[in-house]
Amino acid sequence: MKNLFFFLMATFFPVSQISAADLRIGLIGLDTSHSTEFTRRFNDSTDKNHVPGGKVVAAFKGGSKDIESSWSRVEGYTKQLQEKFGVKIVDSIEELCEQVDVVMLESVDGRPHLEQARPVFKAKKPIFIDKPVAGTLSDAIQIFRLAKEHNVPCYSSSSLRYYPGLTDLKNASFGELKGAISTGPAHLEPHHPDLFWYGIHPTEALFTIMGTGCESVVRTSTPDTDVVTGVWQGGKVGTLRGLRNAVEPYRVTVFGSKAVLDQKPGGDYTPLLREVMKFFQTGVAPVSPEETIEIFAFMEAADESKRQGGCPVKISDVMKKAKAGIK
Repeated sequence: MKNLFFFLMATFFPVSQISAADLRIGLIGLDTSHSTEFTRRFNDSTDKNHVPGGKVVAAFKGGSKDIESSWSRVEGYTKQLQEKFGVKIVDSIEELCEQVDVVMLESVDGRPHLEQARPVFKAKKPIFIDKPVAGTLSDAIQIFRLAKEHNVPCYSSSSLRYYPGLTDLKNASFGELKGAISTGPAHLEPHHPDLFWYGIHPTEALFTIMGTGCESVVRTSTPDTDVVTGVWQGGKVGTLRGLRNAVEPYRVTVFGSKAVLDQKPGGDYTPLLREVMKFFQTGVAPVSPEETIEIFAFMEAADESKRQGGCPVKISDVMKKAKAGIK
């Protein structure tokens, strides 16, 4: 696969411009601290969390006028990228794609991701899409469909998937997996389905342990707490506990046939970025489109369960509805 990646890179970019040790990274969306934190790890070789393999060289600002936490931060992060790291700011995504080898879509708002990704797919640039991969399940399905149609490597993940404590837990000896509980913050944003905004993190942590195969979802919701219970194939039960207005630790508990184990605390962005760099260098996504789409189907089913007063909702039903909405 590594040889295939370099063949594709040589096809789309001049050979003099490509090197696994010096990929030119472009950012879309400067309305999140991820834009500066990721750039620091890639560009500053003296940083203790430096991730070698490429540097951020150009960026497109983006920003959403109807989300205060988006538009209010763009100029500050733009200034940091220009002054600290020498990142060039461009006026369009098309211009960005002309100047980079790979792209990280960082816009904090998932709603524009589909349209922001289109020119990247057209330009044949491998793309990492930060959470949430999209603002709707339908858009998430379309993004991965377009990636496949254009034969462009595409990958999305929360940083929690690679926290050391969760990685150790996944690889621990607990016998046959019976279920898991994932706890974490689930702050809401009115333009997104409830769990898409911040609940994506503990949801992805849950799927890191449980994997795909969720069949139905039930949600209990109060102003401070969401409890979403999913039933997986074989009768396994995975539970998300989303917290607001209280202490909000990230924690996963695994229930196995031989042991019940808890995730150890701690983690940051660095392990995720190492995986992103491997993805850029090989063209192989460490998380399948099917799993990412099922994560978003789980969260959409949780919203539907809430709308129905806590009734069980089948994943297959929300997938069918989402696909029917694609034009």
